[in-house]
Amino acid sequence: MSFFALGINHQTASVELREQVAFNPEKLSQLLAEQSQNHALNDMVVVSTCNRTEVYAMSENADMVMDWLAQVNDIDVKYLLNHVYRYENAQAVTHLMRVASGLDSLMLGEPQILGQVKSAFALAKDAHTVSANLNGIFEYAFYAAKRVRSETAVGSHAVSMGYAVAQLALQVFSQPEKLTVMVVAAGEMNSLVAKHLAEMGVGRVLICNRTRERAEALAQEISHRVEVEIIDFAELSEHLYRADVISSCTGSLHQVISYLDVKKALKKRRYQQMLLVDLAVPRDIEPKVASLDGVYLYGVDDLQSVIDDNLAQRRQAALEAEIMVNQLATELLTQQKVKHAGSTIYAFREQGDVLRQEELAWAMSRITQNESIEKVMENFSHRLTQKLLHPTSILLRHAAQQEDPSHFEWLRDNLQDIFNKRRKSKNEK
Repeated sequence: MSFFALGINHQTASVELREQVAFNPEKLSQLLAEQSQNHALNDMVVVSTCNRTEVYAMSENADMVMDWLAQVNDIDVKYLLNHVYRYENAQAVTHLMRVASGLDSLMLGEPQILGQVKSAFALAKDAHTVSANLNGIFEYAFYAAKRVRSETAVGSHAVSMGYAVAQLALQVFSQPEKLTVMVVAAGEMNSLVAKHLAEMGVGRVLICNRTRERAEALAQEISHRVEVEIIDFAELSEHLYRADVISSCTGSLHQVISYLDVKKALKKRRYQQMLLVDLAVPRDIEPKVASLDGVYLYGVDDLQSVIDDNLAQRRQAALEAEIMVNQLATELLTQQKVKHAGSTIYAFREQGDVLRQEELAWAMSRITQNESIEKVMENFSHRLTQKLLHPTSILLRHAAQQEDPSHFEWLRDNLQDIFNKRRKSKNEK
């Protein structure tokens, strides 16, 4: 059984393909619950965000995982193969740690990805598709991400997609205090957009969300910095004209801002320019909107060019973080090897105890026949030592017969090192 990481991201697939492969939590929860009954592939976690969809699974082979990903999204597996990356065991562990640490994100070091991976992990656990082995790998990946963010500069001065939107707004509009910003959906991503823009001194923030409670929660967080107004989701199109900057990230399966909506809003604004940022996958804003004069439309794929200037220090810090991730991945794999060897070690110890009991029974029988206890104990220790060292002697002889002497030398040197350490420890006592 191997550990696989398989998926697509912003580097390997277009936004159109990422839309096809994206999962919303409801659909994913249902699919995983169904998969939990499939004995061939029932140990998996699926991470699906704006920039990636990845399957992490314990499986006999990666093809099984690939077939599942293609089938549930109704995509030709041969087409999907052209865009998918795949890692196994050590590479898969390293990749998961890089993802959780923000080292593989469109926005290097973004903090949201760790929460998204944790949510995906929790959803899979609720669906009963996480074994003890997979659980251990993810828990260690979370530990690695925490270490990276706390011990390197990648975790300092967090740069997020929300920060990129705010920076973009300042590039398009020179006077932030005069701006009215609308966030469509008050989820984690847009909450960051609103917070960053509020800190940068925009004039007003309009919050449009399907549920008023979540909109009110965001309003409460930023109202001390900026004027806030909550808008009913059903009235979204009527209020578009009021916004200079619109950031949308609803998670809806259908576009919520149409070409005609924006065209009407522009006319009502007397064609003052607008900045629209679509952070959703599938997209919230009809792509045709980009053809309107005076409208700047950016999607998640466009933001990379906007933020490159802000990432120089993070790229330098990422080198240190990459070294840390590789070390932590090696540590985890070493721990797993030792754990897997535990059963073998236990079996050898059990066999040793069987030999001990056999020789003890032999010694006791000699004592009951009135043999000298001193002589019996000497024979007992000799017989037990011979039996315990017999397997080691066989291994050394076998290794010495091989053409490559390195195996014998390794065994000899390590055994000698163990004996020397034991002798040193005894002398110190």
